[in-house]
Amino acid sequence: MSDNGPVKRAKLVVIIFGGVLIVVLLGIILSGAFNGLKVRTQWGRMSPEEEKFILIATPFRPGSSDSGTIQSESPLKVDPSTTPIPSSNPSLEDGQNNTANPARLPTLDVISPYSLPAGVNPLTGLMPEDPNRLERRPMAVKITNFPRYVRPQSGLTLADVVFEYYIEDELTRFIAVFYGKDAEGAGPVRSGRFIDEHVAHMYHAYLVFKYADPRVYEHMREGDLADFLVVPGNGTCPPFTIGKKSVDTYNNIFFNTLKFQDCLAMQGKDNARQNLRAGFFYTQPPISNWSAERIYTRYSQGDYHYWDYAPDMNKYVRYQEADDKLGGKPESYALLTDALTGEAVTADNVVVLLISHIFANQFDEEDEVYHIELNGTGNAFIFRDGKALPAIWWRLTINQPLSLTDLTGNPIPLHPGNTFYQVLGKSSYYWAEGNQWHFDFSTP
Repeated sequence: MSDNGPVKRAKLVVIIFGGVLIVVLLGIILSGAFNGLKVRTQWGRMSPEEEKFILIATPFRPGSSDSGTIQSESPLKVDPSTTPIPSSNPSLEDGQNNTANPARLPTLDVISPYSLPAGVNPLTGLMPEDPNRLERRPMAVKITNFPRYVRPQSGLTLADVVFEYYIEDELTRFIAVFYGKDAEGAGPVRSGRFIDEHVAHMYHAYLVFKYADPRVYEHMREGDLADFLVVPGNGTCPPFTIGKKSVDTYNNIFFNTLKFQDCLAMQGKDNARQNLRAGFFYTQPPISNWSAERIYTRYSQGDYHYWDYAPDMNKYVRYQEADDKLGGKPESYALLTDALTGEAVTADNVVVLLISHIFANQFDEEDEVYHIELNGTGNAFIFRDGKALPAIWWRLTINQPLSLTDLTGNPIPLHPGNTFYQVLGKSSYYWAEGNQWHFDFSTP
């Protein structure tokens, strides 16, 4: 019995020391002090040699202490004596912003859902060259990424928001939302997918696509988007045209967003300005211990790309794969440009969304007809100003854009400008090597 006392005390010391060590390590991790550590993980599962982030979703809480300046494409003067910053958070009514009480709105020094100055694009936080463009519905246009001979595509540099997602056969496609700018030949336009319905709803947009699998097309025609589906037909309205490239017509159809406005007016279609919730935009980047000079995303061996941070422009520049990696071939890249503008495709913000990809039945699985569940909430990464920020995405209501918060529920402001959303499977791997980030697509 007398020998057990020292043993118990020794065990107690070990337990206490181990507990302190765990607390210290957790503090280091949560403070971001493991910047540069190679992390390879999946949300919710890991291999023995891998580290793991755990992001805990919390309710959306609009912040009330944002301040800063508005970046605009043309001069914007703001009265500095606008309403004071509220002492409590503005509320949400059925997922919509409650703006009934002006005294509770934040100052106009920062673009937020509660302080959108007149003439500012709610999707970018910028003033368009022609404010009249905001007096209409947005247009969500499907733009192909394959075959490679379709590149350079047209219109990607003119879109306010672009989503890229996996379709099938190890390939991706874009859906580009045009609102503050027009593209006289966006495309090549290709077929729709189930996820396009989410994007059209979020932005109250006309959905422009070149038909779809019958399962997808009939679903959309039977839903509340039926009057807002735009597909090729006979005549000049809607304004689809064949491109000038000497390629097959199937991959050579383009859409004129400018002429579409005349078509809508002539046909008496609904093209009134919509009540779109503004995003949070702030020129000053949030504090982050993680640098992000390059963001690699690999959807497959034949579809991969990276975003390269250009400090002189304070933007990310897109480089797309130039060949597949089959047979042990090395990765090869080429600058992605826009045939319409002659400019490189760039993004002020790159947001990686981790979303569940599911099949409704065995037949959909055999054909890779995915339902990408852009509902509820999920994990994300925001890249802006050469920094990386772990985040949570929220779909608060079906008819409003996504909200992005930090891990405690406070809004993360995007940089004023355009945003590219990279849609990945919920189980996709990611890891960081110094200032280079890697994402490998995986489903669900």
